[in-house]
Amino acid sequence: MDMNGEQKINAPQAVVWQALNDPDMLRDSIPGCQELERTGENGFEATVKAKVGPVSAKFAGVVELLDINEPESYRISGEGKGGVAGFASGSANVRLVPNGETTTLLYTVNAKVGGKLAQIGSRLIDSAAKKMASQFFTKFSDNLEAYSPESPAEPAD
Repeated sequence: MDMNGEQKINAPQAVVWQALNDPDMLRDSIPGCQELERTGENGFEATVKAKVGPVSAKFAGVVELLDINEPESYRISGEGKGGVAGFASGSANVRLVPNGETTTLLYTVNAKVGGKLAQIGSRLIDSAAKKMASQFFTKFSDNLEAYSPESPAEPAD
C-alpha cells in the first residue's frame, strides 16, 4: 500500500517538529494508541488497537526515526504484530515546510500487511489507512492548540 498527502497545521515549524517528537503528544493523537514509550533517542515501542473491516486486533510494535534533518524531515520505519490478525510494516517520509505561522506537513507512506489483514483486500485496507491518517491529523491539530513545548533547559551558573 502506498499513500501520500499533505496537511496544513496552524503552528510554526519548530513547534510542529517538537510535537512530532513528543511521545505524549503522539500517544494522544494516534487513533487507538494505548501505549507509546521512548526506547532510545530515536526509538519507540507502541501498542495500538485497530479495526480494519472485520479484523480487530491489538498491535505491538517498534518504531524508529531515521534520516533526521531537524526541523525539516525524517523517515519513520516500523513494524507491528497483531497475533492472528497478522502484521503490518512500513515506513513514512515526513517533511515540514514552513509558511509563516503555519506549517505544511507532507508525507509519503509505504506499508505491507500480512495474515488475516492481507486477506480482506487492499481497497478496505487503503480506506482504513486514509481514515486513520485523517483522524490522526485532526486530533494532532486539536492537541497542538493546547500544546506547550518544553523549553530548553537554562544553563546553570
